[in-house]
Amino acid sequence: MKIAKTFCDGLYLLELKTVKDDRGWFARLSCKEVFASLGLVDEFPQVNQSLCVQRGVFRGLHYQRAPRAEAKLVRCVAGRILDVAVDIRRGSSTFLCWYATELAADEPTELYVGAGFAHGYLALTDGATVIYQSSQPYSPQFEGRVHYNDPRVGIVWPDGPLHVSEKDASTPFLGDDFDGTVV
Repeated sequence: MKIAKTFCDGLYLLELKTVKDDRGWFARLSCKEVFASLGLVDEFPQVNQSLCVQRGVFRGLHYQRAPRAEAKLVRCVAGRILDVAVDIRRGSSTFLCWYATELAADEPTELYVGAGFAHGYLALTDGATVIYQSSQPYSPQFEGRVHYNDPRVGIVWPDGPLHVSEKDASTPFLGDDFDGTVV
């Protein structure tokens, strides 16, 4: 497993080492010892799966506030997605910067999203399926959201999200007084 830091501290792209033979390939998706040695969250008590039935489905940008701030380990297991994380950590040197990477089922990569990032993904193919592990159970009372088209963030979308839930679409833009979340 090769772990590469992104320009946002707490956000890592993981290239999985594959062992290939005539049957296909095998890869370790996570390793408690490797994660712990890098100071990353190494326990994920909740595992989620979502199916995006058609290209253009968008889910996010979601996060949980302290004391339920969560890290996530995200993997696309069918199709392709554009995975996006926004740094919303109070006092961070990369506050409101966003990072996007394409994750595809046929490429052994994952995104580690540390606590304090709003996270979401856009289906680039019909039937895109995502599995992500969370370091905290979902707690609706600590949920926060960032609008996918918030001008303070300025995410550049390929073709833009075409199918967004009413809840995500109605998320207000960040006010000028938003100074981040505490992790």
